[in-house]
This record gives sequence, C-alpha cells and structure tokens, in this order.
Amino acid sequence: MDLGNALDRVGPHLRSLRQQRETTLADLSEATGISVSTLSRLESGTRRPTLELLLPLARAYGVTLDELVDAPTTGDPRIHMRPITHHGKTMIPLTRRAGGIQAYKLVIPPDEGAEPVMQTHEGYEWMYVLNGRLRVLLGEHDVVMSPGEAAEFDTRVPHWFGAAGKEPVEILSLFGKQGERAHLRTRPAAATTENPSAQVNKTG
Repeated sequence: MDLGNALDRVGPHLRSLRQQRETTLADLSEATGISVSTLSRLESGTRRPTLELLLPLARAYGVTLDELVDAPTTGDPRIHMRPITHHGKTMIPLTRRAGGIQAYKLVIPPDEGAEPVMQTHEGYEWMYVLNGRLRVLLGEHDVVMSPGEAAEFDTRVPHWFGAAGKEPVEILSLFGKQGERAHLRTRPAAATTENPSAQVNKTG
C-alpha cells in the first residue's frame, strides 16, 4: 500500500463517513475532542492526518485504523464494525454515529481472584444483563444482577463491573455524556441505593 496515497484518501473518506451517519462537525468534535477547524481541514485534505487524530476518529466511527486509512474508492461503501478487546472485555459497537448515546454489547469473561479497580469519568451509563450474572460495585454498594435486570448510574460515582462467578456475562451498554440518561418505561421493582444517580431496576 502506498502510504502517501492512502493518507490522501483519508479526507474524502472521513467526510463520507460523517455524511453517512448524518453527523455534524460540532457533534464529532464533542465526541473526539478534536476542534471543528481541525476536523474541517482533515476532511478537505489541507491537514495531514496523524495517529493522535485518527485514533479518536476511529473510536467515534466504530472502525479500525486500517479501515479508516485504507479506505476503498470503489465497491461496497459499508463499514463493518469489528469487536474491540480491552482489558479482557470484548466490546461490539452497535452504533456508529458520533455524539449522543452510544450502544455496545459487552462480553466479560470471569476474572477470579483479581481485585476490582474502581474508576470514575464523565458520562452516564445504562446496562442491561443479557446472559450470565453481573457484579456491579457502585460507591459503597455491591450488587449482583441477573438476566433481565438493568442498572443506570452517573459514571462520576466510583464504579466497577465484571462477571459474577465462573461464567462469562453478556450485557447491553448505553453510554452518553453528562446529562443524557436512558428513559426506562418499566416500573422499577427495587433500588439498591438512595442515591438518585444510581439505580438497579428489574425489567424482566
């Protein structure tokens, strides 16, 4: 592959991806942390793409770096999203539109003996257990969820989640920026905490 020609094709491909997903430069800027002016120059070809710029764009569009750089000029225009493995968890992107709530399917293997590491970050998360049992640590609370149960919480609260027991767990995860929340239309059966930013609801 001619690297120079491949990089020259990145700009038009980035514009095509954004238009296919009906995403504005402002939405993409918010999702990636790259300024609108830089994104515009990348798409026009006046700014040469670098790894630091391509990585967040690949994450926002749900594609690999190879797919982003080595873009076909003819043939099938569709982008096929591939699973991403991070810290042993397999994450399958279900949405490709930058900005707004992002959807993923996660498959988490058992990790017996490992100490949970709590983390915090900006955002709001909603999780639904598909198969297996999910252990969720949220602040001072320790909850085990079964298929059909959902949890939603402010990710600024210290949290960790993983497989409970010896079997992997599969979950559906919706993640959005601060202030965006999933709207549950089922009646909550129980709450694990009085903290309004953290709830576990029985949806099955």
